[in-house]
Formats: sequence, C-alpha cells, structure tokens
Amino acid sequence: MALPTQKRSRSRQKRREYQYRLKKINLTTCPQCKKQTLPHKACIHCGNYKGKIVVNLEKTKKDKKDKKSK
Repeated sequence: MALPTQKRSRSRQKRREYQYRLKKINLTTCPQCKKQTLPHKACIHCGNYKGKIVVNLEKTKKDKKDKKSK
C-alpha cells in the first residue's frame, strides 16, 4: 500500500477541511404570519406558499390526534 512521501502542511490541510464546514441557513419571512421560514417552501406555521394556502394545518393536526388516540 502506498504511503505519502511528504507531510501535508497545516494550511493545505485546513483548505481541504474548509469545504466540509456547516453552511449558514438562509431564512425568509412569511408574508402572512411574519415568521421565519425556509425559502421556496410552504410555511410550517400557517401553511401558505406564494399567497395561497397549500397545507391545511388544522386538518393535519386533527389527523395526528386521531392517530395517537388509536
């Protein structure tokens, strides 16, 4: 099995590790409820996307309660 002929310098090592860092999450505000949400996703607080109700949260909450009770 081959071995490296020279030691990697710290700067070269850090440059490589820099690619695997955690990225900052960009958040936008929902125009309906004014809470922070992920861009290009339906709001998890009110269920709106681009001014339209996409997810009916009241119905999904009711379904979850029914599943737990069974």
